[in-house]
Amino acid sequence: MRETPVLDLSFDDLRDRLVGLGHPPYRAQQIWQAIYRDLSSAYDRMTTLPLRLRAELETLFPLHLPIPEAVQESPDGRTRKTLLRLADGEAVEAVSMRYVERRTVCVSTQVGCAMACRICATGRGGFTRNLSPGEIVGQALHAARGFQRDNQRLTNIVYMGAGEPFANYDATLASIRVLNDSRGFNLGARSFTVSTVGIAPAIERFAEEGLQVNLAVSLHAANDALRDRLLPINKTYPLEALLRACRRYIERTNRRITFEVALIGGINDSPSHAKEIVDLLGGLLCHVNLIPFNPVPGLRWKRSSKERIHALADVLDRSGIPVTIRIRRGTDIRAGCGQLRAARTDSGE
Repeated sequence: MRETPVLDLSFDDLRDRLVGLGHPPYRAQQIWQAIYRDLSSAYDRMTTLPLRLRAELETLFPLHLPIPEAVQESPDGRTRKTLLRLADGEAVEAVSMRYVERRTVCVSTQVGCAMACRICATGRGGFTRNLSPGEIVGQALHAARGFQRDNQRLTNIVYMGAGEPFANYDATLASIRVLNDSRGFNLGARSFTVSTVGIAPAIERFAEEGLQVNLAVSLHAANDALRDRLLPINKTYPLEALLRACRRYIERTNRRITFEVALIGGINDSPSHAKEIVDLLGGLLCHVNLIPFNPVPGLRWKRSSKERIHALADVLDRSGIPVTIRIRRGTDIRAGCGQLRAARTDSGE
C-alpha cells in the first residue's frame, strides 16, 4: 500500500483504511485522540497502541509533522512567527498570537502565492505549490502544542497566511473539517476565519458548504481602478462580481462578512476613499476591519497616520457601517506574510 500522511485523512478515511488492514475500528479513535487531543508528535509516544500497529502506521500513514526551522518572537511574547519545513523541503510560515481571551494561529495554504498582490511580500515571491490538507493541519497542531506548553488552548485559526485559500479550495475545506471534527481537535466552526482576495466563484461555492466559518474579504479599495493596481485579481473579478458573490453568500448563510482594508498613506486613506467604501458596502451585512499597512521590503509605501486611520473609521461609523481598527501584531519581527521565508531565501539559507 502506498503511504498516505495521516494528517491528510479524515477520521472516516483513517478508520476505513485501518479496517481494510484488519484492525478493529476503535483503533482509529485511539489514533485520532492521540494526534488531535493529546497533541502527540510521534507514534512511539502513543502507548495505547500495540507496537506492531505503531510500526505499521509509521510506514503506511506517517505523521510528516512540519519541522520548525526559524522562530521570531516579539519582545512582549505575544507574537511568534515560525518558519516550518515540510517533508519535501519547502517551507511555510505560521504566526501564533496571544490576546487577552484568544490564542490564534495564522496558517498558510500555499507555498508562495500566484495572486501577485502588491501589498503582500508573499505575492512578490511567486507561486510554488499548493499545500495538502495535512500540511495546513500540521501548522495548527504545531501552534497548539506551543500554547499547550503554557497550559493554554488554541482558540482560533485564521487562514490569512501565505497563499490564497480559495485557490487551494479543496485542501482548505478538508483541513477545516478535520480540525472541526468533534471526535478530535473539536474547534468550533465559528473559531475559523478564511480570508480571500476575492475569487467570486469560490465565495459562492463556499456559501453552499453549510459551515458556520467566518469569511473575510481583502477589499483594500472600493473603486476598480485602484483595486486593479493593488490586487490584480480584480481585473478578473471586479467589484461588481465580487459584491454579487458576497450578497449571495450573505443570503445563503445569513452571516456577516468582514471586509479588510490595509491603509497605505496617500494611496487609499483619504475622505474620498472612505466615501467610496460607504457607497459600496452601505446596507450590506458586513464589518470593515481597517489594518495599518505592514511595510513590505522593496516598496516605498508607508502605513497611514493614526489621524487618517481614525478619520476614515469615523466616516464609516457615522454612516452606519460597523468598523474596527486592527491591533497590529508582529511588525517588530516582520510577521507579515512571506517576510520570514523571503528573508531566509534572500540570505541563501
